[in-house]
Amino acid sequence: MRVADYLSPEEVAQFTARSDLQAWRLVLGNWLGIVAIFALVGMYPHPLLILLAVPLLAGRQLGLAVLTHEAGHRTLFRTPWLNQVVGQWLCALPVFNDMPSYARGHLRHHRLAGTVEDPDLPNYASYPVSRASFRRKVLRDLSGRTGIKLLASILRGAAGITSDEKRASAAPFVSQLLVQGLLFLLLLACGIGWVYLLWLGTFLTAYMLVIRLRQIAEHAAVPDLYHPDPRQNTRTVDAPWWQRIVLAPNGVNYHLEHHFMASVPCYHLAALRRHLRARHALDDVPACKGYGAVLRHVVA
Repeated sequence: MRVADYLSPEEVAQFTARSDLQAWRLVLGNWLGIVAIFALVGMYPHPLLILLAVPLLAGRQLGLAVLTHEAGHRTLFRTPWLNQVVGQWLCALPVFNDMPSYARGHLRHHRLAGTVEDPDLPNYASYPVSRASFRRKVLRDLSGRTGIKLLASILRGAAGITSDEKRASAAPFVSQLLVQGLLFLLLLACGIGWVYLLWLGTFLTAYMLVIRLRQIAEHAAVPDLYHPDPRQNTRTVDAPWWQRIVLAPNGVNYHLEHHFMASVPCYHLAALRRHLRARHALDDVPACKGYGAVLRHVVA
């Protein structure tokens, strides 16, 4: 699937154009959603409202992770240093991530997708799985076991700072602590410090499940996981708006198009999909309508 077969040089320039305005719209919109959830549960701490806030907050945490991904590709902002600074401090660190480390691993996934050397294969190579197996995965996520294991690995990576190399590896952890502490202090200053527990608890539970569902939707049980064509090894999910709020913010459901041309910002992926459909590039690609269809396909 060659770019030149479906896009002219002018169209490539159009779809790969970055915009600081569009990027700020996504970043600030994501944080406004988080602030609104914090304010609502802070003013009305009813158990049912808190229960509703958890998946919505998990979707906003995924939104930050998606923007980290975009900044790691240097496609979010037109201004290069904004990708580095905003991508790290406003997107990655609030969800216990580190953009430079993430970008290194993720770009390797792009180079090796469709091969047995893809570093992300453990996330989806075993699918389809049985109902019992998938149920165990969901329980691990929602019980916090997956999240605690992740935080423990971050702690292990930061432990024993005795050399320059280890000190450098611990720097992201120190920045993560700084951002998490600042978030707690801001909530405390607003008189709702307890809401930080909702942020952390959501990260350790619902967010882990949301991340798992995103991963399997992108590459699990695709037509041919070891084929170099993204139409074979990657999936786009045509999801309704209410599913995208939690499971596919910021255009992350257009994953086939992202693998077709990773230099396209997330805010142009929907238009790129329409273009590829018009050029008949997706005629033989199985349609996937919603994340329910994905689950029915990947859970045997």
